Amino acid sequence: MKKTASLIAGILMLAMLLSLGACTGKPETSPSPSPDASAGATGGEPAKKLLQLLDTSYAEEEYAICVAKGSDLLDKINSALAELTADGTLQKIVDKYISGVDSGLTFQQNTDGLPELKMATNAAFPPYEYYEGGKIVGIDAEVAAAIADKLGMKLVIEDMEFGAIIAAVTSGKVDMGMAGMTVTDERKQSVDFSTTYAKGIQSIIVVEGSPIKTVDDLYTEGATYVVGVQQDTTGDIYATDDFGESRVQRFNKGADAVQALLTGKVDCVIIDNEPAKAFVEANNK
Repeated sequence: MKKTASLIAGILMLAMLLSLGACTGKPETSPSPSPDASAGATGGEPAKKLLQLLDTSYAEEEYAICVAKGSDLLDKINSALAELTADGTLQKIVDKYISGVDSGLTFQQNTDGLPELKMATNAAFPPYEYYEGGKIVGIDAEVAAAIADKLGMKLVIEDMEFGAIIAAVTSGKVDMGMAGMTVTDERKQSVDFSTTYAKGIQSIIVVEGSPIKTVDDLYTEGATYVVGVQQDTTGDIYATDDFGESRVQRFNKGADAVQALLTGKVDCVIIDNEPAKAFVEANNK
């Protein structure tokens, strides 16, 4: 028993020494993961793409309110717009959303029992119409509210795809369309337009470092730049006429077109100047 015990003790001692030797050896190291190819030089997140507006505009146009052909609402809207222009209300509303100057004006404070004035818009077009706290606000929304007050009516705004607005007006689903809508000969075949209440500029958004430096670069012989636009807008109409279907990619919202630009699916975006500035500012923060 003693001999066996001594043998066992020796085996245990040998095992312990071998174990200690293993513990004091250099530990194996796992290979460091290779940095993501899309990461920056420091291995962090990819550098953010910045946007910029070209200095040269693509087109200039006028915005107006559309109503059904022959509607007696047209004269009433024009009279209200004339009063709002004369007393400075229209300019104060524009300054509020363009320059951030508080107009001090309020509209639609007591609308109980008033007939409805239904307006169709596409609330994805800041600063003309967009959502804020679940409510549609913006230049068009506030001008429409001021018009409704002048007419003794309650404004009801319906948000829909831009391309559906004229059909909603002509079918009588709504009373008027107001969505930074440009007066064109084609649209005048379907609806009547009010007097102009704002002037718009079609601008071009590119990513910083883009080879597109001016609007003329889009017309260069052999150019294949793909233009992103919001479907059915004048940017869509003009770009398709100028560059053809193959070079125009349409999106339901201007924000979707801008996202396509950031991901390299299009080379530039043509859209109204004020929304363009808002998209650039929001991205570059």
